[in-house]
Amino acid sequence: MSTSKKFWLYFLIIVVIIAGAVYYGTRPKPISVYVKQVETGDVEATVANTRAGTINACKRAKLAPTIGGQIAYLPVREGEQVKKDQILLELWNDDLKAQIQLSKEEAVASTARARQACIMHDVAHREADRLVSLKKKGLSSAEQTDQAVGNSRATQAACDAANASLKESEARIKVAMTALERTILRAPFEGTVAEINGEVGEVVTPSPVGIATPPAIDLIDSRCMYVTAPIDEVDAAAIRVGMKARITLDAFSDKNFAGQVSRISTYVQDREKQARTVDIEVNFEKPESINDMLAGYSADVEIILNTKKNITRVPTEAIIGDGKVYLFDNGVLAETQIKTGLSNWQYTEVISGLQAGQQVVTSVDQTGVKDGAKAEIDTSEN
Repeated sequence: MSTSKKFWLYFLIIVVIIAGAVYYGTRPKPISVYVKQVETGDVEATVANTRAGTINACKRAKLAPTIGGQIAYLPVREGEQVKKDQILLELWNDDLKAQIQLSKEEAVASTARARQACIMHDVAHREADRLVSLKKKGLSSAEQTDQAVGNSRATQAACDAANASLKESEARIKVAMTALERTILRAPFEGTVAEINGEVGEVVTPSPVGIATPPAIDLIDSRCMYVTAPIDEVDAAAIRVGMKARITLDAFSDKNFAGQVSRISTYVQDREKQARTVDIEVNFEKPESINDMLAGYSADVEIILNTKKNITRVPTEAIIGDGKVYLFDNGVLAETQIKTGLSNWQYTEVISGLQAGQQVVTSVDQTGVKDGAKAEIDTSEN
């Protein structure tokens, strides 16, 4: 081969190598994407609260005496368990106790007077009957008989008046005891003393109309708890009493609790600068679930509207637009139209267009994700 031909051959080889290097260096690099497999499983249609809900005790009473006065007796402390009707607080009431004692003494005196008056009537009645009988035999004058009959009737009236006075005395005792009871604050149910506002010697006053004041004692029965949560008015229309729910709490972030919708509010909350919501109540299905829970904890509820089991499902985050996904197939992304069904924030039912085992892109917002793009799987997720 001549020198000239060798030169051009070498030159051509060099050009091809340079062109290959340029192409290799400038070709589009595969984008790195996250993918998940299409699988078979359960899908639920759910709705959740729009703002944090609250754990409430089934029984909670913010108690205060119905009258004002000075605290004379405060036998309980915060955190103490109390029984139903146990005394929680007592105002100074020595005057009322004295009034009860006086009424009881008056009742004793009234009883004695009534007995005396009724004995006198009994004697007068027997005398009147005797004279009436003698008169019929002509052995007693009409004047004596009429006087005896009148005396019997008078003593009968005196006996009735004395008995009425006795009942009045007994009623006074009840009135005084009722007034005394108003100074005593008793537990309306078994529970725990959550808060006490006041000490012995301090004066408590009832709340004026329309003005809320701290309760003397806040009593909570923590043996029964439920959740109240606001649901957007759009979602609330699909909820029914008896539907299953999941309850989650920030205080128990590693757990969720089974619940059931027990009440749906009959009106829509319309608060300024907030979306319109409907309050719902959810009971805990298992009583032991509420162990160690405190009233006032924040809680979220997820109401299960419908469930389909063992169906083809895809991560909801993989779906774009009107039911499209990007399939990862041998390093190339393929935009695929699918038909979807039941859906929640985690999974969406696939009616057609995908099969279990295929891989779909979940990082759909990543730059460069498009139909036909070359890609590689990023294994750093999780």
